[in-house]
Parts: sequence; structure tokens; C-alpha cells
Amino acid sequence: MNQNIINIGILAHVDAGKTTLTEQLLLQTGAIRKAGSVDSGTAVTDSLEIERQRGISVRSACVSVEYENRRINIIDTPGHVDFSGEVERALSILDAAVLLIAAPDGITQHTRRLWKALRTLKIPTCLVVNKIDHPGCNIEALLSEIQKEFEITPVPVCSVANQGDILCKVGEIDHNGIEEMTTVTAELDEEIADKFLSEEDISFELLTSRFAALVAKGEAYPFGCVCAAKGEGVKQLLSDICTYLPFHALDTEDKRPVAGVIYKVEHHPTMGKACHIRLYAGSLKNRDTVQISGSDEVYKVTQIRRIFSGKSTDIGELHCGDIGAVYGLSGAKTGDIIGEVPFYQDYKLTAPLFSIRLIPEDDSQMTELVAAVSELADEDPLLKMVWLKEERELQVQITGMMQKEILTMLLKERYHLTPQISEASVIYKETPSKAGIGFEAYTMPKPCWAVIKFEITPLPRGSGFVYENEASPKDCEYRYQEHIKSCLPRYLKQGLHGWEVTDLKVKLVYAENHHLHTHPLDFFLATPLAFMDGLRRTGTTLLEPMLKVKITAPDNILGRVIGDILDMRGSFDTPEMKEGSFCLRARIPAATSMDYPITLGSISGGKGLYEAEFDGYEACDLSLGREVPYRGCCPLDRDKWILYFRGAINPNEI
Repeated sequence: MNQNIINIGILAHVDAGKTTLTEQLLLQTGAIRKAGSVDSGTAVTDSLEIERQRGISVRSACVSVEYENRRINIIDTPGHVDFSGEVERALSILDAAVLLIAAPDGITQHTRRLWKALRTLKIPTCLVVNKIDHPGCNIEALLSEIQKEFEITPVPVCSVANQGDILCKVGEIDHNGIEEMTTVTAELDEEIADKFLSEEDISFELLTSRFAALVAKGEAYPFGCVCAAKGEGVKQLLSDICTYLPFHALDTEDKRPVAGVIYKVEHHPTMGKACHIRLYAGSLKNRDTVQISGSDEVYKVTQIRRIFSGKSTDIGELHCGDIGAVYGLSGAKTGDIIGEVPFYQDYKLTAPLFSIRLIPEDDSQMTELVAAVSELADEDPLLKMVWLKEERELQVQITGMMQKEILTMLLKERYHLTPQISEASVIYKETPSKAGIGFEAYTMPKPCWAVIKFEITPLPRGSGFVYENEASPKDCEYRYQEHIKSCLPRYLKQGLHGWEVTDLKVKLVYAENHHLHTHPLDFFLATPLAFMDGLRRTGTTLLEPMLKVKITAPDNILGRVIGDILDMRGSFDTPEMKEGSFCLRARIPAATSMDYPITLGSISGGKGLYEAEFDGYEACDLSLGREVPYRGCCPLDRDKWILYFRGAINPNEI
């Protein structure tokens, strides 16, 4: 008989207690004999030395527990916003989630972002309040806040005695919870509605079954409470997970072609690359072959292991619905897809906002440094490496200053490299200022013939890049049209001001080749010429990254904070005043606010709280932003570009 299984993520803002809760779930299911501690560096899921030193989670970690003849794969995710990439990838493979809210903190900005992601992806979610022993804990107020902020009616599936006290206790659902569950379920379930209206008895088993069906569809949300540090309420939470969240049978007989998502990549010093895969179809066994979608290369599986607390067990095979670490996929990266996963959704919580330059201690270490950063970038796509080969310059794009610090520590710990790292600079983008035409007729000196006409149109913020093709195959063969399509994205990386070009539509309105004179590389040469000609005609507007911030601090510094926001070119909402403190929501450029958390800590005597999240890009005057030189040969210089592309100019002389 196949075992029932669920892949569940523990998500929360920083310091909400995710890792502590995971430790207690392991302890109370018998997976470990003694709960570890984040503060002492003994937590099972904090396996990196950096995590033990800093007391924060940097990477997501998967552990498995057995409870009531069910398998629960638990993915403990980082809470710090700089490591949201780890959460993004975990979201892609979850059956359900526990969204943890710390009672002293309430609903934070990051909690709102996580909730939005869970709702967008329709992931069944159990809301859980932690630290209910803290003085001032008010569960009823939190329920009201959740109802207002999230626009749902959470259903309490446990009872709590002595909230806000070290003697707090969590028990089974009480009469009020059953009434609330009945009301919520009757609104959405016809069978329960009929029984409710006709005043028939509704058995608890039927009620929980119908409520669980609504939870699985993302239409209802159980609400639980724990004090993870003491283990209080964890048994009840386990029971609630088994009762209300959607398990599925581990299918060991699935004969469909293998399909799965690589949601995490790690590198082992002796075993090599470990690809953590969630299988959605088929089975994988040792020595099976695997092909990554979009790649022609085929890899042979050398081992399949289950990793736990930095240790691993060879399991030999992986079945549909399960998670495991697969070795042998040497060219795979985090986020790669195996086979076809038609319902796979990629959700972005953040984006790299800053760039740093890495300079090796000795120039002879540059190759080693590039290889190390490339390996780390395979693990974390938000740690984007830019290697400028001709300039021999290594740049890394990061999401925040904490990620910079962790990168420094990882390079030292894993690779014994201590490069000099520059101050972070903001990553700008640019977008066409107006609509325009880009044209290139590359017909001399023969043999050559490639004519391209683009129509370039700016799009709303956040639209990215859209390509359309209305060229006729009578004028240009399909293979050359494909050359244009495949080549164009490469030249979006640098615009008129040296930044990536975004939020635009490029339509190929005309293309022409010659049956005798066209060389196979002609359209690769002509495409960037036509595109840059179009940008020259449209002009480009600089875009700067914006942050949505929430500042909570003593009310005696409100005037100073408002002045600082205005100085940073920010805007703000009306402050919320409460018992000697204020809460201010604002929107500020990332470039002007990089050091503001330190400033706030100083002027508030350490009592200020600063929360920030990426909030898109906004037009910025060029005098307030920054231009960077075009790297390599610029297609705006047509004659030089043609000579460069045809190999008549040494790249090192550009």
C-alpha cells in the first residue's frame, strides 16, 4: 500500500521561529532525540557553518518525519528578505504551507508578501501564531488583523488557555471553533449548507472532511497557535496538518515520463552536485538518464539520496510526489525543469537590486574565483554573476547587504578565497522613451545581405520584454527569422546608458534575405545594429529600483524621519500613532536609502524597526541616477561593429 505524503513549507518573516518550530516537529515525531537551538547553532536544518554562526537560515532545508503512518516532508525556509530566492524556489514545489506569524510582531511587510504569493499560487495554507507565551499576546486581535489584512475568515482549529503567559496551553478545537468552521464551510459547501439550514446534525467527521476539501482548493484557512520554544501546541499542529491539509499517495507505480522541478542545488566536496528534485510524474532510479528541458544534453543519475541534517542516505529511487537529492546532473541549475510540468508556476518575491565587484587577492586566483562564484550562482539564481572576460572583471548582482556578507563568508569557508569586495552600487534599468523604428540594411561589402526593420514600443512598468514577428517568409526565410529572435535578448542587456533595457515590445515588421548573398551569420550581425538604431531614435529613460518601507519608532523622532524620507526623494502615507510610537509607510529609491537602517538605529537608540521590500522600478532623471560605459564594442558605431563582428578588429583593442 502506498504511503500518504505531503510536501509542506514553513514560511515566515525573520525571527518568527520557523527553524525552532521545525526542530519541535522533528522532536515530537521521534525523528530526533533532542531539539537543537538556533542560538546555540545546533538546529538540524541550519547545516551551514554560516547559519550556525549568525543564528539565521540562509538556505532552505528539507527534512522528513513520519506521523500517524504519513510522511511529512518539511521545507524550512529563510525569513530574511535578502534570501527570498530560496523561498521562491520552495514555493514552486509545495503541496501546502504553514505561514507562521510571531505574536509580538503581528503581520509584517514580509508576511504580506508571502501571503500574496501563497494566494497567487493557490497553495493550501495553515496560518499559525507562534510565541503565544509573550506578554501582551492577543490572539483575538491577531485574528481580526488577519481577517482585515488578508481579506479571509481564518478558522481557529485549536483552543488556547493562558495566552501571554509562560503557562500557556494549546488544546483541541473548542465549541467556538466548531461554530466558526460550520459557518465558513456552509457558505461554500452545498452539503453542509443544506444540513445547516435544515438544522440537521452535522457530524464532526463530515464537517472536517468538507472543510479540508475547501482548504485544499485555497478557499478556507485553518488557524493554529504554538509556543515553539517550549514545544507547546506542536502535537496539535501535527494533528491539524494531518486533518486539514492535502496529502497524496506516494505513487510507486507511475509509468508516465519523468517530470520534476529542481528547486535547490548544493555542491558536495566529494560527491559533486546534488540536485534536489520534486517529482510530479514517473520515477527515477540510479543509472536512469535525464534530460533538462530546453537542453540537448543527457545526464545519467549516479545516486539518489535523502539528505537530513547534513547527512544523507542512499534511497536508490525517487517516486512521483516525493523529494530527493539526485546526483549526476552536472550541468543542471536551480530552477531547471525535467520533462513537462504543465502546472508549474514561477513566482518572484524579489530581484537583485545591487551590484558588487570582486577583486582577487592575487590575479592568478581570478579563474578560481570565477569558478567559485559560478558554482554559487548555480545554487542561487538571484546571486547573478557577470563575468566581463575582455575586461577581466567579475561582478555579482545581489538582493541586499546581508547577501553580500554571506557571499563573503561562503567564499572563505568553502573555497578559501578572500577577495576584496567593492561597495554595493544600485542596478538601474532603462526603457524606451517613446515608440520608434529601428532599421538596418546590411548589404555591403558582399557577400552579405540582411535587412531588418523593428517597431519598438514602450510598455507599462513590470512588463519586461515582449517580442512579436509579422515578417513574411516570402521575404525572409524562417531560419533567419529565428536567428533574429534568438539573438535579440542578448542585446537587451545594455542600452544607451549601459543598463538592461526592459518594459518594451519589439516587433519584427520586415526582414529580407538574399538567396545568393546572405551568409548564415549576417542576421546575427545585423540584429543588434537594427535594435540599437531603434533605441537611438526612441531615446531611453533611466529606471531606478524603489523600496516599499515600513518604519516603526518612538514618536519623538517622527519629524526627523519624515524629513529624512523627503531628503531621500521618498513619499509617505499618514503616520499611524500608537502609545508613544508611530508606524510610517513610505516609498523610497533604493539608491538613496541603502544606509538608512543604520541611521534609524542611531537616531532611535536602537528602538526603530525598518522593513523594506522591492517595489518595482520608476523613471529617474539621468542627473539623479548613473550611467555606465558600454562594455565591449557598441553597435551604435556601425562601421566598427561590422569590423569587430567579422574579426577584423582585435577585441582587446576596443
